[in-house]
Amino acid sequence: MKGVRGMLVIFTSMAKNNYKVLGVMSGTSLDGIDLAECFFVLSEEGIWNYRMGVAETIPYDEIWESRLREAVHFSKGRLATLDKEYTEYLGGIIRGFVDKNQITRLDAVCSHGHTILHQPEKGVTLQIGNLPEIAKWAGQKVVCDFRVQDVALGGQGAPLVPMGDRLLFGDYDYCLNLGGFGNCSFEKGEERMAYDICPVNIVLNRYAQQMGCPYDDRGALASEGVVQEDVLHQLNALEFYKQSAPKSLGLEWVQKRVFPILTASGSTPKDILATFTEHVAIQLESQFREGTSVLVTGGGAYNDFLLERIRFHKDVNMVVPEAQLLEFKEALVFGLLGVLKLRDKINCLASVTGASRDHSSGVVFMD
Repeated sequence: MKGVRGMLVIFTSMAKNNYKVLGVMSGTSLDGIDLAECFFVLSEEGIWNYRMGVAETIPYDEIWESRLREAVHFSKGRLATLDKEYTEYLGGIIRGFVDKNQITRLDAVCSHGHTILHQPEKGVTLQIGNLPEIAKWAGQKVVCDFRVQDVALGGQGAPLVPMGDRLLFGDYDYCLNLGGFGNCSFEKGEERMAYDICPVNIVLNRYAQQMGCPYDDRGALASEGVVQEDVLHQLNALEFYKQSAPKSLGLEWVQKRVFPILTASGSTPKDILATFTEHVAIQLESQFREGTSVLVTGGGAYNDFLLERIRFHKDVNMVVPEAQLLEFKEALVFGLLGVLKLRDKINCLASVTGASRDHSSGVVFMD
């Protein structure tokens, strides 16, 4: 059992202290569905320890990827249909994974679903795949729909991972996730702070795909491009970067604010990759203090050129963990968030999301 000492949190609940769950995550970069068998033990000292068993990413086929990419433009009726169909699809993926790997005696499946709409300033967030039928299709108790309650309480509904960062990875000064968007979390005084920083793979993947690649492997394409200084200036001047936390991003913002700048530039895909990678590096490094440690996870942690550019701008220790944690940390954390929900313990922090109070978010559906 791997134990990572974070902030000491002592629970007095009479609930059991050993859990076996399946963490499930689908990110905005549309790489696929991450599934991870997770084991959690709460020590007598109130420290959560974890280990992961079997884990796998199930990629989306072209049809599902296209539907999920375009769903932000769907009508209310089409979204309702998509939600039902995705719930059945996701439940089938979960059941297939459990059966294939002969996973037994799960306490729950803890699933994020897939974000389609995220407009917290309007009180709107939609993660499809969280309908009650998910438990039937998965054949398991399911804890899901973690964001809606926070938005109803006036919060951003994101990011949610910082609670897991606090409890599992508190040895690091910062926890940085590089997925569709980049976000970080850290302790500030007695509070955990976290927020979205900027788009990452949701943009980089798009332009790599225009060059016939699913993504920019290790940042090789960007490293060969030329940074367009005027475009870089426009990106860095976007109003979002001047806002104070709590704050979060969604695909809608990228389509409205970022893609028009890149399209209007008339630059080649390779130069856009170089320019946007530099933009990401500048936005990320500005969050960190010199000489601190940063745990880097998510698909973007494989982007050597991006990490090199961050280090160029700021002297920080970028710690890239072993592949399983790098790729499945979010699935692991949603597993823990589900466990906390089962225990009726806080899993969503007002200091992070801006909600009116800390709370235990998510819903539980029985098979």
